[in-house]
Amino acid sequence: MSDIEILPVDDPFNIEMISHVRPPEWKNPTPDGKYNLVIIGAGSAGLVATSGASQIGAKVAIIEKSFLGGDCLVTGCVPSKAIIGSAHVAAAVRDAAEYGVVVPDGVTTDFSQVMRRLRGVRASIGPHDSAKRFADMGADVYFGTGKFIGPNKIEVAGQVLEFDKALIATGSSARHLPIPGLADTGYITNESVFNLQTQPKSLAVIGAGPIGSELSQSFQRLGTQVTLIDLSDHILAREDADAAALVQKSLLKDGVQLVLGAKTESVEAVDGGKRINYDQNGQKGYVVVDEILLAVGRQPNVNGLGLENVGVEFDKRGVKVDDNLRTTNPDIFAAGDVAVPYQFTHVAGHSGAIVVQNALLPLPKRKFSSLIIPWATFTDPEVAHVGMYPRDAAEKGVEIDTYQVDMDHVDRALTEGDTSGFIKVHTKKGTGTIVGATIVGATAGEMISEITMAMKHKINLGSLSSVIHPYPTQAEAINKVANEYNKTRLGSRVKGILSWWMARSRR
Repeated sequence: MSDIEILPVDDPFNIEMISHVRPPEWKNPTPDGKYNLVIIGAGSAGLVATSGASQIGAKVAIIEKSFLGGDCLVTGCVPSKAIIGSAHVAAAVRDAAEYGVVVPDGVTTDFSQVMRRLRGVRASIGPHDSAKRFADMGADVYFGTGKFIGPNKIEVAGQVLEFDKALIATGSSARHLPIPGLADTGYITNESVFNLQTQPKSLAVIGAGPIGSELSQSFQRLGTQVTLIDLSDHILAREDADAAALVQKSLLKDGVQLVLGAKTESVEAVDGGKRINYDQNGQKGYVVVDEILLAVGRQPNVNGLGLENVGVEFDKRGVKVDDNLRTTNPDIFAAGDVAVPYQFTHVAGHSGAIVVQNALLPLPKRKFSSLIIPWATFTDPEVAHVGMYPRDAAEKGVEIDTYQVDMDHVDRALTEGDTSGFIKVHTKKGTGTIVGATIVGATAGEMISEITMAMKHKINLGSLSSVIHPYPTQAEAINKVANEYNKTRLGSRVKGILSWWMARSRR
């Protein structure tokens, strides 16, 4: 199902957004000679590549079958963070008494207004991804389904575009599961949840990864009773276990009901809603809810592109590329969710930039593996990570030391009353070379960038202790963890010499 089919167009904010990212009056240009680069897909990877290629004077065409901006704008980052913002305010009001603020009894959330605000935020960002903006850069913008029809040729909306190089940037879509009865009973995914007009009184979320955890917490805070179901025995199974435990504790505090270590066996319609039958560690159970949200990951969009016509290999994991993001056809590259293992908007954008250099410029080839990639899960508390986890280091035979500071040792966290979290930094054993870090806290997604910068520029962990952080801020935790490292460098021999010197100076 495409975005066009699932996005209601009877809302003024949706109409405004569509006017930018798929203008109803738009007429595709007529191809005039060969393009340096033709891009299929106008999400983050495609738009960054279009901008970069246009800036260096390339003749560029970009093809999009639904909306410019892709998943991030319409059904991903933007709407999800908007609803998280409303949920955060609801939680702040709920907990206001802890801060000495008296809130009248009976305060409720207005779900329709929450969703209206979401659509307004999305519409306000629409111009950033508009067809006019990219056309003004000099790119030819085509709406329709792009398909490779032969060597260096792509067909879209009845026209044939010839290219020197091409980029596949078709992204990913919500993964579906063949759970008996699920399709017949009906469910929503991230591609439809943000179109809800009426708030479900109860919601089952199947999948406790980042999307499932974020939306479970948000809907619970907005007044829906949420049941979160997952095969793993804890949420955020791929995350640092200590980080996942803190988020899980927060979800329980909010009132989310957790059904973990459970396999969803079937779904059926019953009086009063939808019944989910599950097996939890050998014990049969069920829950009846108004609505079901399936949040079990993403799958690459590879079908219908005619890849077999041009010798581009792909499988269920996506288009196969080398470290330069070149496919098995040397004239065709792939970037973003359809090709790389990290399915994040910021990674897609950077991979699109790599393709511009590698496909169009006579410069040394950039490697995707050279990227140092941070990411964040926007629960409360947030979880952010960069580099290796201890399990990754063990698999690669890298011995590490770990330094940790809990947020209850950070003055700003104490003053904010938000001490659930920590910063944990891993270094190569016996050195200050940072190989990975996890931060849990109110602003973890912001703080991780300092560690990422240090890793990119090979700044020793100990050197971060000399960076002056404004007091009091959450980022002071980075200074503190650097000091923990420096303490280990002050060996007993050095301590003995310094103690002797100090004693001598007192004479």
